[in-house]
Amino acid sequence: MGLKKSEDKTLLVCMRCGHVEEAKKPAEKKTAEVPVIESPTEKALPTTKIECPKCGNDKAFWWMQQTRSADEPSTRFYKCTKCGHVWREYA
Repeated sequence: MGLKKSEDKTLLVCMRCGHVEEAKKPAEKKTAEVPVIESPTEKALPTTKIECPKCGNDKAFWWMQQTRSADEPSTRFYKCTKCGHVWREYA
């Protein structure tokens, strides 16, 4: 997951846990910036039948993301449609 900017661009919001912090002004940015990656909304994500390890629900949204070096397989992420728990599966 990643961070997204609020509509007024003054806050950064963690898409995983919802933590909010003030966005730094451009003059305060470090030279080595990490890009803000916006993941698709849940409406755009496909679902699959898989058991949530937290609540036992049998349906989850899923997406794949390259989290390791390019010569390694992608990581599949799941988000429970009932409780919102997110977990990953390494290929």
